[in-house]
Amino acid sequence: MLYQITGKQIDIGEALQTHVKTDLGSIVEKYAERPTDAQITFSKSAHEYVCEAIVHLSTGLTAQARAHATEIYSAFDQCAEKMEKQLRRYKRRLKDHHKERSQPVELFGASSYILAPSDESGEAEPESLQPMIIAEMQTQIPALSVGEAVMQMELAGAPVLVFRHEGKDGVNVVYRRDDGNIGWIDPQNAQ
Repeated sequence: MLYQITGKQIDIGEALQTHVKTDLGSIVEKYAERPTDAQITFSKSAHEYVCEAIVHLSTGLTAQARAHATEIYSAFDQCAEKMEKQLRRYKRRLKDHHKERSQPVELFGASSYILAPSDESGEAEPESLQPMIIAEMQTQIPALSVGEAVMQMELAGAPVLVFRHEGKDGVNVVYRRDDGNIGWIDPQNAQ
């Protein structure tokens, strides 16, 4: 597994890097068969250290965890506990589905845009009705089953996930509804 351990405006020593690699490596090895890479970022927020970890699995799923504590090792340990809990749930769900994925998840390219927020109070008419785009990025759209898409959305902690439904054309969306349930938008079934 490829590790990328970085610190935002703080030094990350060899001892911490070794600790991260051994602990996270054992957790990921226990619950995930073929992890591809892990990105661990340490930063400081006021008096606390913040640890963010992202682990990409060969199935296309991504697990994310974030924790903060007054000591840097404690922040990582709490983050690792959260990551272990997510991966344990992920493995349990895979067993519950009784389905082994024989091929890795297929990814398709797409553009992602971030629109600037409107800071107008609504009193004056805007100059144009076109929103200002402040960021444009390339992103990947995975080909997943609906169950895998819901699992990926929950692992990422995201409110919405755009994906291609396996074996079908077109883009689908799963999202968390206000009532706590999961919604699924399938444009082909809407016709």
